[in-house]
Amino acid sequence: MDKEFVDVLVIGAGPSGCVSSSYLKKNNISVKVVEKTKFPRLVVGESLIPRVMDHFDEAGLFPALDKMGFEKKLGARFLRGDEVCLFDFSEKFGEGWDWTWQVPRADFDNTLAREVINKGIDLEFEAEVTDIKFNGTDSVTTVVNKEGKAKEIHAKFVIDSSGYGRVLPRLLDLEKPSKLSPHSAIFSHVEDINREEGVEGTLISFDIIETEVWLWVIPFSNGNTSVGIVGPTDYIDKLSENGDPAEALKRAISLSDYYVKRFGDVDFLFEPKHLKDYSCSVKKLFGDGFALTGNASEFLDPVFSSGMAFATESGMLAAKLALRQINGETIDWQKEYSDYILYGVDVFTTYVKEWYTGNLQELFFHRPENEDVKRKICAVLAGYVWNKDNPFVKKHDTVIKNLANLIKSEREQQQ
Repeated sequence: MDKEFVDVLVIGAGPSGCVSSSYLKKNNISVKVVEKTKFPRLVVGESLIPRVMDHFDEAGLFPALDKMGFEKKLGARFLRGDEVCLFDFSEKFGEGWDWTWQVPRADFDNTLAREVINKGIDLEFEAEVTDIKFNGTDSVTTVVNKEGKAKEIHAKFVIDSSGYGRVLPRLLDLEKPSKLSPHSAIFSHVEDINREEGVEGTLISFDIIETEVWLWVIPFSNGNTSVGIVGPTDYIDKLSENGDPAEALKRAISLSDYYVKRFGDVDFLFEPKHLKDYSCSVKKLFGDGFALTGNASEFLDPVFSSGMAFATESGMLAAKLALRQINGETIDWQKEYSDYILYGVDVFTTYVKEWYTGNLQELFFHRPENEDVKRKICAVLAGYVWNKDNPFVKKHDTVIKNLANLIKSEREQQQ
């Protein structure tokens, strides 16, 4: 069997894997990337948040992405009937990027992967990991290519950025149920022939159909738009009697008073994808010789577009710690990696849960707006969930519920 020897093996060529491998290459670490699929490929996660820009910039990937002319995302709009809540990332609490992109992921991820290759990184497509064995922090990973030929990759460290493939969680029995209740999504792209001119046509929006059910609308710079419905799994399953995802998504669009005219009679560009019970978790984020990043570790919920932010945050941090370990340092992976990443996960988990209880929606649509509260929530929505100077980060487990209860109490007194 053929053998390869590298310092770090990265599994997966999505945003997390590209950030990890680019950072390591820039710091003179030999790295190999294996990717099971062939790019370009369709994947969900088309709405980014500003925190990811820090990582693309630090990894040296920003210039290649910027040249693509992806639609700029300056904030996000939430709709509930006639009520509107608009967040502007330039008006958030604290420092950080004021914008990001909304992207067709096939093009976006392909741009990242090609730039990784341009940097001289060995990226092998259609290469599936079938086994891995550890001897301390050293590992031997078996990879099978599209012709069915197997080889061994010997590495000093492995970063699993395999996303929904969740390679190491499956091989090492690390998977566990999510803390979040089961939700599902159906989405597709349309040629946005009824798109309005100006900001309205390009604005990313979330239209709340019911407290736990919402429609996403993500316009792209190529004239197409991503449209998807999210809700409890039993609700999504009932949108079509025969389980037809196209019928279900058409039905969902018809429930949106705001968007039915724009998308009600537009054909889908591909058969809508049904993502069932998408939230997931793991027993641990690291072990001797490996770290899990992005969706290979935790995936929460698409409502606040946190997926890629955790992917690139964990990918960058795993690469930095792996570099230090390879250079002879002793790393406290629990404190420096797991505790850090899981703090951000806990913050966003609170926001996701309080969204579905309706408490966060109380804050979004309360009038008159409290600009200070809005700025601090905006910073969380921008992905700066490790900034404990923000009380809506530091006290995330109580502040939303307490403010929502105060609003409800005042409303009852007025009535």
